[in-house]
Amino acid sequence: MTAIGVQAHKLLGPKRPHRSFFESFIRTLIIVCTALAVVLSSVSICDGHWLLVEDRLFGLWYFCTMGNHSQPHCLRDLSQAHVPGLAVGMGLARSVAAMAVVAAIFGLEMLIVSQVCEDVRSRRKWAIGSYLLLVAFILSSGGLLTFIILLKSQISLLGFTLMFWCEFTASFLLFLNAMSGLHINSLTQPWEPPAGTLAYRKRGRDGTSLI
Repeated sequence: MTAIGVQAHKLLGPKRPHRSFFESFIRTLIIVCTALAVVLSSVSICDGHWLLVEDRLFGLWYFCTMGNHSQPHCLRDLSQAHVPGLAVGMGLARSVAAMAVVAAIFGLEMLIVSQVCEDVRSRRKWAIGSYLLLVAFILSSGGLLTFIILLKSQISLLGFTLMFWCEFTASFLLFLNAMSGLHINSLTQPWEPPAGTLAYRKRGRDGTSLI
């Protein structure tokens, strides 16, 4: 393909139809809410203190006891909490929750790439990103349920800390964004360049002079 052919293709080639404002707004909102979910989940897991029961604080990483007018005494050995299976279960909960964040980050990346680099594969990239968010939701919910099941005898609704509710909110946002992303993708029609354009590109790749 000659330089003149490249310029002619840019000027005369078909362009992707512009999206409506509403569709662009919804897709941008999904991306922003997904980024918020990633931040909330990351902060919640790093802090890890999810349940306060009287003078005991249960977390993903530590078990803490608090006395009167004294600093919390935290232990990495969760078996000291004297809750059956807590050490092994928390290891599973940590791993599942961390994998949820990783899946959400990759999903967010696919959503952003699909909007920045718009081509015939944009809808597929968006769908992959949405499915990754759904996987992240399943993993995040698994981590929450594991934590709740392990400490079911200790749980009270008012005992859950802010960090637990951050993880709960992040899990809900991941589900909402995944479902919204798949739904809006099903409502839009795929864009395919005309057959003449495909032949034009094929000739260019074969090195045939177009002008």
